[in-house]
Amino acid sequence: MSSTEPGHVPDPERQEFRRLPEPIAFEDMVASVDVRPVPDPDGGRDPNHEWMLRHG
Repeated sequence: MSSTEPGHVPDPERQEFRRLPEPIAFEDMVASVDVRPVPDPDGGRDPNHEWMLRHG
């Protein structure tokens, strides 16, 4: 039975998703992931170019 049919009883385990949590003020938000740019692992060099110069 689909949820659009009359007489459909919602799953009681899914009741927790019926109401959204209270919104959070923008001032209270914090970054949980570091968004700073990561350092270049090659130190500004192009290893493919250097390999071609050495072995080409």
